[in-house]
Amino acid sequence: MKARAVQLAYRFVAADQRGAQIDHPLFDLLKAVHESGSIQRAATALGQSYRHVWGELKRWESEIGEPLVVWAKGQPARLTPFAQRLLWAEARARTRLVPHIEALRLELERVIAEAVDGTQLPLTVWASHDLALPLLQEQARRNHALHLELRFAGSIDALRALAEGRCMVAGFHVPPLTDARHVFAGALKPLLKPGVHKLIGCTRRWQGLMLQHGNPLAITSLADLPPRHARFVHRQPGSGTRLLTDHLLQRAGLAPDALVGPATLVEDSHLAVAAAVASDAADAGIGLQAAAAAFGLAFLPLVEEDYFLVCLADQLESPEVGALRDALDSAQWPQAVQTLPGYAAASAGEVLSLTRALPWWRFRTAKS
Repeated sequence: MKARAVQLAYRFVAADQRGAQIDHPLFDLLKAVHESGSIQRAATALGQSYRHVWGELKRWESEIGEPLVVWAKGQPARLTPFAQRLLWAEARARTRLVPHIEALRLELERVIAEAVDGTQLPLTVWASHDLALPLLQEQARRNHALHLELRFAGSIDALRALAEGRCMVAGFHVPPLTDARHVFAGALKPLLKPGVHKLIGCTRRWQGLMLQHGNPLAITSLADLPPRHARFVHRQPGSGTRLLTDHLLQRAGLAPDALVGPATLVEDSHLAVAAAVASDAADAGIGLQAAAAAFGLAFLPLVEEDYFLVCLADQLESPEVGALRDALDSAQWPQAVQTLPGYAAASAGEVLSLTRALPWWRFRTAKS
């Protein structure tokens, strides 16, 4: 392939954008051919003529210096192995960037909105990656004059940002299980203090094993992964899902390094893990049911967990946090959450104490 640079740009449009899709005509073409198996059907799906699609594919082959489509008369069109690798590599790279691009897009929208009327309240939120938070961000902007400046990080890094005053609200998730205390208490207790912090209910969501479509390795539990030599993609250290993985390994009687090998992948979002499995870079990873559904993966539910937002108790009645609670307490929030597989609005907008929300909090451990 000829060396090529990448340039990013953005544009103003009349319609709102959902998510953080980055368009590129080459990958639109490749995806359409891959999914349809026909140049004619790909052209129909793209709303273009057969001649235009055929010409564009030929142009891109010349531009890149590699064949992209197997051209066999009387046979279904199919991507070359190179084009398949290129398509999945771009999808994985784009998926890794989704949380950051979404945050950047909405930050640009906020700056422009402020230049117009200045009515939006800004609220910086550092949060563990979650597929529902962009929906909350959109609802807060539309209905509550609140701009959520989302910055995705691991649960521990998000709570550290709150402790260091870099945000007013942080987001993290934990399983509602007393046997999770050994893994979670040592990590969370130094960063959350009863009376100092208040939790705000947000969602309840299913996490589990995301497996390749059809589950070709016939995996039925976490314990099946090592004997089947399954390639596992981990989340980054310090993330809530990495803590959850350690907890689930402990429950399954597996060693902490049971899923670690020289080729182990590490990704920093649920969607990136799902993309790695869907692209055959891995056989399994732990993540959200909604992320598995987005990539057509098999999903084995393992635990239902709570996602909380947290702020300092003395900021609970601030205008910004008040608007956030109103957005969570609205009738629109459960409706929005229901669009995501494996999600439900649980105690949404309700102020909760640490000891009430986290059953294992009252237990003492060697680390606490």
